[in-house]
Amino acid sequence: MSLLALLTVVSATPASAVPRSLTASTDKGSVEGASADGIDRFLGIPYAAPPVGAKRWQPPAPASAWSGVRSASAYGSRCLQSATGTGTGPGMSEDCLNLNVYTPERRTNRPLPVMFWIHGGGFSSGSGDLYDGSQIAKANNVVVVTINYRLGVFGFLDVPGLSERGAGNYGLLDQQAALRWTQRNIGAFGGDAGRVTIAGESAGGHSVCALLASPPARGLFAGAIIQSGGCPSLTVAQATARGRDYAAAADCADTATSVSCLRAKPAKKLLTAGSGFVGGILTGPLPVSGVPELPLAPSAAVRSGKFSNVPLLIGTTRDEVRQWALPFANATKEQYERAIRLEFGAQAGAVLAHYPYSAYDSPYSATYAIGAVWDDSSVFYGLGGCEYQSLAGEFAARQPRTYFYEFDDPHPPTLGTTPDGFDSGAPHASELGYLWPMATSTSLTLEQQQLSRAMVRYWGAFVKNANPTTGGQAAWPSYRRATYMSLLPGDGSQALTTEVYAARHQCSFWNGIGYGWLTTNPDRLAELAGVPTS
Repeated sequence: MSLLALLTVVSATPASAVPRSLTASTDKGSVEGASADGIDRFLGIPYAAPPVGAKRWQPPAPASAWSGVRSASAYGSRCLQSATGTGTGPGMSEDCLNLNVYTPERRTNRPLPVMFWIHGGGFSSGSGDLYDGSQIAKANNVVVVTINYRLGVFGFLDVPGLSERGAGNYGLLDQQAALRWTQRNIGAFGGDAGRVTIAGESAGGHSVCALLASPPARGLFAGAIIQSGGCPSLTVAQATARGRDYAAAADCADTATSVSCLRAKPAKKLLTAGSGFVGGILTGPLPVSGVPELPLAPSAAVRSGKFSNVPLLIGTTRDEVRQWALPFANATKEQYERAIRLEFGAQAGAVLAHYPYSAYDSPYSATYAIGAVWDDSSVFYGLGGCEYQSLAGEFAARQPRTYFYEFDDPHPPTLGTTPDGFDSGAPHASELGYLWPMATSTSLTLEQQQLSRAMVRYWGAFVKNANPTTGGQAAWPSYRRATYMSLLPGDGSQALTTEVYAARHQCSFWNGIGYGWLTTNPDRLAELAGVPTS
């Protein structure tokens, strides 16, 4: 099939098509969207009341109804966020619980499947408007919903007395409120409430696992996609300890008055005080387990089978955490080995024997070496490598329609800057530009564009049929057949045996030793190992 044909393929549309309308009626009032390039867009629709004033740090409340027709032609505000605590920035507000709907202009007389996208960003940044659903909607004849949810201290703070329900999980409850809005209203946009697939990457993927484990979310979706996300969570004790630390940083340390003190703070001051709360890669917010909305830790729910058993597409990038090892760019052999000993203790000798410094190219030998260790061992919340393969196996043991992939493009374009001569491989989030129009999408080669079109169709086929296999592309067997999909540029994608994946990541070694997840952020571990800062 030619590149042009791949670009223009869409699902067959019956001859009888419902007349197009840019006005849709929701349970709170009518909205008017805008159309372009064959897609109707309804943007910035509120799915819950603004979580401001007395509603700050409370479960999401119903949105108010409106009279007349509400404009839905522009994105709503992003939720407050600031990785450095420097301020709110333009377009950000506490009033941010809105979503966006992308639906084909020519809809059939049968409801269309729905892809419900949850953005990543470490539960501290990101927004739904960064993900234009037009490409997926148009190529697959499906409806796409993207959402905002509360972030950082506004979405995941747990301080005793803050609220009767939801403390530490307001952002997760926001996601469930948006799913309930979708159940009630997606029919007005041509969608099928019975065929909703939740999907997300990174923290969005963590969210999908948490939703699978959440009893109140059961029945709100029929399928799930987890991209480079796992099943981590905090205990109530961990979350409240972090909440007390945040309250102290916000000058509200007195436990008798901390709640009233925090509630009296302006949003900008709360955001500025939150730099420690959002933390680093391994110390940021996470869903809180041991509460009604998440009785079991998501990882425990998966192991025990106490999760929503729906078809699942799950996968990782081949070099998931290599870029996160850049604090070791100037490390010597001795400093690399010291870091491994600090992390793995009694197992360090065996780890170093399997990942010797001399096996990796200079001048970034230590970064490549420790990046390979972290990738294969899955010590970043279980991302990538061997524990991730085991997670897919745990799902597949109960759900036969489980499909596993590894994004293996050796040189995808990535956002941000890296040192001269550094090879990022296929790092965390590098697959996103192949599915959503993003800055990196404009840098794709012809073969990468072909992979992009193939991935869009694979994902769309899964949303429609609970099976990613689609005509004209390599068949994608279930993980139960001991296979996974290696996604490569051009027409190189192919199903490989799970033994290939295990050999790539040295899983016979990692599955045979005991170790825990990394609890020290990379920059701090490098400092402890004596690595000089650049």
